[in-house]
Amino acid sequence: MAFKNKKDRFASLLHDIAVNLHEGADFFATYNIDSLGDLHTFSDKMKEYETSGDTMVHKMIMELNDAFITPIEREDMLELTNRLDDVMDGLEQTAFSLEICQITHYDEYMLKFIKAIQESTVEIEKAVDLVFNKKLKEVRKLAIKIKDYESQCDEVYRESLIKLFQEETDAIKIIRKKQVYEDLEEVADNCQSVANTLESIVMKNA
Repeated sequence: MAFKNKKDRFASLLHDIAVNLHEGADFFATYNIDSLGDLHTFSDKMKEYETSGDTMVHKMIMELNDAFITPIEREDMLELTNRLDDVMDGLEQTAFSLEICQITHYDEYMLKFIKAIQESTVEIEKAVDLVFNKKLKEVRKLAIKIKDYESQCDEVYRESLIKLFQEETDAIKIIRKKQVYEDLEEVADNCQSVANTLESIVMKNA
């Protein structure tokens, strides 16, 4: 989506934040990790995405502070901005956990988590753009899809812990994998928080 005039600066900023999140999630899902060196490179790159997101969030806050009139309530835009930032922060934290836990290969549960989170960021990017086009019914549908992905992650989280404690005997491996599962579950929860914020905006503006 291209925003051509100054009055669209809030839509443009939120679009950029959502795109950065989506691109970060895509990188997270597709980067090939085979060694500890790859983990370090991976973690550094995710930190770059997180830092870029922080810069955009700061710009949004500055714009909101300076604006007299906003297209939707400034509190809602700030809430949405912060919830998007939480997802990006969570992905960066998970990348760091993978590095410190020295996990160089995703297991089946991590892959399921990552796929659901990646798909959530696709829907998040669509929904953020639709909010400013006033296509609120479509936003509602996308929010429901994001929540469905989070529900899938809840099930994956339960299954992953059951298998981990039933089959793994190495205490260090248990601690390391459990940390990553918990981080991924938190990212999924943060995606649901984005969906909740989107639904709140829809209700206020319907």
